[in-house]
Amino acid sequence: MIITLLVAWIVFIILWKLIKTTIKTAMISAAVVMLLYFGFGITPQDIWQQISQFAQTFSQTPVKK
Repeated sequence: MIITLLVAWIVFIILWKLIKTTIKTAMISAAVVMLLYFGFGITPQDIWQQISQFAQTFSQTPVKK
């Protein structure tokens, strides 16, 4: 019984840390996007377009062996 509670507590702590990190990352990402939008007029669509373009360019780059 005690081992079960200990394992459950460890899993709970790991999940809690994961959730906190996820929320923190989401808040930072949202703050950066809002800063770019209000500070420089860069829309989220512009950001997504650049990311897509970079991914496409990166996937077309030949690999040297």
